[in-house]
Order: sequence, then C-alpha cells, then structure tokens
Amino acid sequence: MTELLAQASGALVFDGCDFDGADLSRLDLQDVEFRNCSLVETSLYAAKLARSRWQRCRGGRADFDSADAVDARFDGCDLNNSSWRRARVASATFAGCKLTGANFEEAGHLGLSFEHSRLAGADLRRLSFRKARLVGLDFQEADLSGCDFREAIFEECSIRHAHLKDTRFDGADLRGADIAGVRLSNAGMFKGAIISTRQAAELMRELGLLVA
Repeated sequence: MTELLAQASGALVFDGCDFDGADLSRLDLQDVEFRNCSLVETSLYAAKLARSRWQRCRGGRADFDSADAVDARFDGCDLNNSSWRRARVASATFAGCKLTGANFEEAGHLGLSFEHSRLAGADLRRLSFRKARLVGLDFQEADLSGCDFREAIFEECSIRHAHLKDTRFDGADLRGADIAGVRLSNAGMFKGAIISTRQAAELMRELGLLVA
C-alpha cells in the first residue's frame, strides 16, 4: 500500500484503507482523496498534501508536522491529539472534526478555517481569527495565547477556561460564546467587544462582585 501511495497523485481515491502506524512522510499526495481511512499514529511528516480531501477519516495522534496541507479539506474526521507543528495549513478547512489536544504550534495558517469542530485542549497559540465568523467551535481549555479574535463573531462557541494570555478580542461579538472561567486580568483585551447582560454578570462574579 505504501508503495502505491508513493506513486499517488492527481484524482486517486483511497476508500476504507488502513494506514495505521505507516510512514508516509515526505510523500507527494497532492489532490489525493481519502475516504473512511484509518491513519492512527501515522507519520505524514513533511508530506505534500495540498488540495487533498479527507472524509470521515480517523487520524488520532497522526503526525502532520511540517506537511504542506494548503487548501486541504477535512470533513468529519477524528484527528484528536494530532500534531501540525510548522505545517502549512493556509486556506485549509476542518469541518465537523474532532481536534481535541491537536497541536498547531507555528503553523502557517493564513485563511485557515474551522467549522463545527471540537478543539478542546488544542494548542492554537498565535493563530489569527480576525474578522472570522466562528460557528460551533469548542475551545474549552485550549491554549489561545496570543490569538487574534479582533472583530470576530462567535456563534455557538465555547472558550470556557481557555488560556488567554495576550489574546485579542477587540471589537469581537462574544454573545454567542460560553465564557465561563474567563478572567478579566487584562480588560484591555476585550476593548470594544460585545457581550450580553448575562455574560457581563458572569464576568463580574469572577471579580467577586454581585450584580443586583
């Protein structure tokens, strides 16, 4: 199977294949489509994945470090604890995916999009979501340090107990976000942000104040 992958390119489709634990590092898999495949603990280090398509695949603890996944799309995939350190994921889309504990440290991410996905405990430091419309994203306990959410719109999202050191929410609409556990240690990060009356009361309680 790995020999076939080494020759893969173009409109090749893999359906229901098992690549668990395989070494697929540095392979040219551009434009290849993966459907219902298993890639648990698979190494795709520095692989060429531009414009690849992934549907309902399982890739827990898979290694995508330094991969080129520009304009790739992942739909309904389980990618819990996968690693994307220094990967190029510009214009990539993750829709309906499980990315709990995923690591996107130093990823090239211009135009990166998440939709209806679970990112609890993920390392998303310094990613930019500026002016993005964020729908159905679970950032619970994620590391959002240095992230840019300026003028972003949150809908059905959670940032409960997320790490928010140097995070920017200037002008963001947070009314559709669960902000439980958020502390106003640096109120400046929320300058001009929109929150609901209920959320304002929650933030006041974090400061030990009661809103009557």
